[in-house]
Amino acid sequence: MAKMLSVLLAIVGIALVIGLFGQGRLQLDSLGVLAALLAAFSFSFYNIGGHSLLAKYDRWIVLLFTTLFASLFWIFVNSPAKIAAAHHSLSVWVFLLVFAMLSVLLPFSFYFAGLQHLDPTKAIVASCLEPVFTILIAAFALKEAVHPLQGLGILMVLSAILVVQRPTRTGSQLPVEPVD
Repeated sequence: MAKMLSVLLAIVGIALVIGLFGQGRLQLDSLGVLAALLAAFSFSFYNIGGHSLLAKYDRWIVLLFTTLFASLFWIFVNSPAKIAAAHHSLSVWVFLLVFAMLSVLLPFSFYFAGLQHLDPTKAIVASCLEPVFTILIAAFALKEAVHPLQGLGILMVLSAILVVQRPTRTGSQLPVEPVD
């Protein structure tokens, strides 16, 4: 029950954080909805499959093969010849390297570390902090306003994380008093 409540809190909280209901009207783009649904399905598969892989293999091996196969896929989409023909400067390559490390390698290393120790539902609910941090960093760094509904959404996401982390007790998990 706690997992269902936390997932519901997280979904509604994220919807408020990203301003889905803040404008008073809901505007959906069919291509955007399709892409979002495919991304959600892929990320769900990634979490469940990643959790089982991390139970068997070291997280660095899983991360190596994940990024390797993703790279091979993108080589077919955007060939190395096309990239070389762009004649990027050294500063662009350095930026791309730093960007890849900070936005892909580092976060996924941390995520795999968390996924090793959390069940997939707890990991997914915790990952809902991403848009929360995005809004908060934009507020501090770019001086963007945090609207009241976004603030409520942030509180709902934080509540969802607290609810899902609460230990559940069933009859078989109650502590047993030692017998003298």
